[in-house]
Amino acid sequence: MTPEVHVRDLGRADYKPTWDLQERLLKTAVDRKIARRRAGLPETGRVDGQEIDGFPWPEHHLLFVEHPHVLTLGKSGDAKHVVASPERLSELGVEYHEINRGGDITYHGPGQLVAYPILDLDQFRTDIGWYLRQLEEAIIRTCADWSVTAGRVDGLTGVWIDPEAGMGARKICAIGVKCSRWVTMHGLAFNLDTDLDFFNLIVPCGITDRGVTSLARESGKAIDRDEVREALTAHLLDVLGGQPHPTSA
Repeated sequence: MTPEVHVRDLGRADYKPTWDLQERLLKTAVDRKIARRRAGLPETGRVDGQEIDGFPWPEHHLLFVEHPHVLTLGKSGDAKHVVASPERLSELGVEYHEINRGGDITYHGPGQLVAYPILDLDQFRTDIGWYLRQLEEAIIRTCADWSVTAGRVDGLTGVWIDPEAGMGARKICAIGVKCSRWVTMHGLAFNLDTDLDFFNLIVPCGITDRGVTSLARESGKAIDRDEVREALTAHLLDVLGGQPHPTSA
């Protein structure tokens, strides 16, 4: 059966409450997997979506959000990649959080579409490399919908414009995830019409020789967030092999 994903748009929301929500959803999914295993029940291969054994299956979620100005540092990151002083961050109203995803430093803020998939990869494919490539592919396809050609840079996670241009490559989407018992959290940050000057506060993703860009800059068009969100939702579900849950809003 095709996994059903609860799709929800949180609108504008602070970073910490959204992080806490992800943690709760991940914990619920992991707890359900553990309970099924202890009961001797399968963790995968649900039949017709029926809860016939009294132990619920883990749920899948796809959260969309736009954050106020915030910097997040992944567990493999270097705080030296924050080049602005704490005083400067405070002056600009930029929060700072050290978090439990992979990757280095990144910026979230207005004009950016952030997607947090909380998925049990046991119901999709248990391969983190595959999962990251599917997130990239969904962004590449969404960019194409706006007549923007995007791609990958070998050895670097994320999506780029002019990926073959070396130092001329520009990142349009950053990706960093966490996975616990094959349940994912964190996700991707897609620059729509972001104020790119805020990236000057950091060395984005710890990469010193490439820049950043946005869908608005590359397409030369005004960007409708809801249109992009709908397109990205469709592409994510397509490449991952899921479908929207009937209750998705």
